[in-house]
Amino acid sequence: MVSRSLRFGMVTVATGVALGLLLAAGLMGPSRVQVGVATQRAPTTRVGVSNRAACRSSVSARFQEKSFSRNHNSPQTQSVGQRVRVGAVSTSAVNTVAAGSEYDYDVLIIGCGVGGHGAALHAVQQGLKVGVVGGHDIGGTCVNRGCVPSKALLAAAGELQKLKSTEHLGAMGIQTTGYSFDRQKIADHASNLAKTIQGNLRRSLEAIGVDIIQGKGSIKDDHTVEIGLPGRVDISGTVSANNIIIATGSTPAVPPGLTVDEKRVFTSDKALKLEELPEWIAIIGSGYIGMEFADVYTALGVQVTLVEALPNLMPGFDGEIQRLAKRVLVDNKKDMIDYHTNVFATRVTPTTFGGVEIELTDATTREIKDVIEVDAVMVATGRKPYTEGLGLEGMNVELLRGGFIPTNEKMQILDKDGNAHPSIYAIGDANGKYMLAHAASAQGISAIENIVGRDHVVNHRHIPAACFTHPEISFVGVTEEIARSEAEEHGYADKIGIAKVSYKGNSKALAMKEPDGMAKMIYRKDTGEILGMHIMGIHSADLIHEASNAMSTGQSLYELRMMVHAHPTVAEILDELFKHAELEHATKPETVEIPAYV
Repeated sequence: MVSRSLRFGMVTVATGVALGLLLAAGLMGPSRVQVGVATQRAPTTRVGVSNRAACRSSVSARFQEKSFSRNHNSPQTQSVGQRVRVGAVSTSAVNTVAAGSEYDYDVLIIGCGVGGHGAALHAVQQGLKVGVVGGHDIGGTCVNRGCVPSKALLAAAGELQKLKSTEHLGAMGIQTTGYSFDRQKIADHASNLAKTIQGNLRRSLEAIGVDIIQGKGSIKDDHTVEIGLPGRVDISGTVSANNIIIATGSTPAVPPGLTVDEKRVFTSDKALKLEELPEWIAIIGSGYIGMEFADVYTALGVQVTLVEALPNLMPGFDGEIQRLAKRVLVDNKKDMIDYHTNVFATRVTPTTFGGVEIELTDATTREIKDVIEVDAVMVATGRKPYTEGLGLEGMNVELLRGGFIPTNEKMQILDKDGNAHPSIYAIGDANGKYMLAHAASAQGISAIENIVGRDHVVNHRHIPAACFTHPEISFVGVTEEIARSEAEEHGYADKIGIAKVSYKGNSKALAMKEPDGMAKMIYRKDTGEILGMHIMGIHSADLIHEASNAMSTGQSLYELRMMVHAHPTVAEILDELFKHAELEHATKPETVEIPAYV
């Protein structure tokens, strides 16, 4: 079970990201740092003691006293034309360490994806000196090989689907006599977007004085990281830090027995490049990645076969949403997509004639059920943490099943005996708590909060998720199945309420001819607490935040049903949903006993 925090002290992830982008754009703060030019700050008072607890207390004390000597508007700031060296690693840092200080950094982050970036921004806001190891891969998986370029492909796919749907456009009086697309330009749109966002992230870090260190980091002890990069003898050395955050992300997971050649059998890393369009592709896995690429490929005229090991497509989603998604995304495209469920792809073999043969084995009987031949295979069976070379074995840390780093609720890594390393944290895909980019950012911000002495725990049940198919699917909290199971276990089964609203009754959705969809809310009738929200329909990835933010801030349906939504908007679907709730009281009870989830 996911731990459930009842604290409502929130830290806004979006604020930190927005600040970084504004700095990068030159809309606030100093002008962009030039290559080879560093800005030297007046030294801050640091505690040069070997006692780790004393050092951590010093960081907290400096924050609490608001001793922000690194503020960009400080009159003590001056430019100097030199580069500084941290350990043996050359950086163009804007923050330098005071003479005699014990560590090079307050916080050193290994990895610079969305999680590491969010942690770095928040750390600087707290007056901490920050270094980031991994300058060769700013943005990490999400920006370079994941959610960002895939959204570019999905955007193109959405426009193509509109053009192909003559019935949809014709109903609004729009006639289309034909259309075409340029595969390479669609691919370029995705790669160019990734490069743009990567540049934005780099500039946002440079603008606020974060040292971007080239290379990969290996932890030598609680405060030392060795830097290196295979094939680069000029990148080597060590860096010290009061606190270390591991944010190394993940790579595509490939099931045992399957061989990826990145030609005819490939993962999402290759698929995002859109180098060619096979006539028929099998996608192994029907989660977020599999369903989104099925949406892209079918829009581009590729026949798709989904292969899923579990009994239903889109495992992990609410059962009712699963059924609706299957009808809208699969059954309505029978001429372009089919599927096999409850089967393993036990053998994938490229043939001599340019195709790929897939052996399908029944997941229940373990007997070979079928053999199909397609032109290409995409493996979309999830992701695995990238923890190689981190040196964790030397820290007495034993990885969990799947290779995840064990952490406590404060994101501190745990050794084999369950003891926390107070100065080493792991966030994002590396710890496996919730493998989403924005969850990694939330965990990074939480780690910084704990570093500066403010206890903070991320409630992962309040983090929204979305699948960007057409239409989109989003959710936050638990499914109906989980909610009922927990209610039965904790003795409030009679308090579970379900509310549903169809897109077919929404004026704006009907105006856009987008009636396919529904919103579903699971809640407690006595407390008005939202336990889960599930939406499938146009703009659902945007709508879900109203529910997730309400859950995060402790708002109940007693307050939410009195909120006003503009008319006509798709957001009125949530307004109806809140008002449909059948609550036990006219007003919110003063005291309500809510069971804690472990």
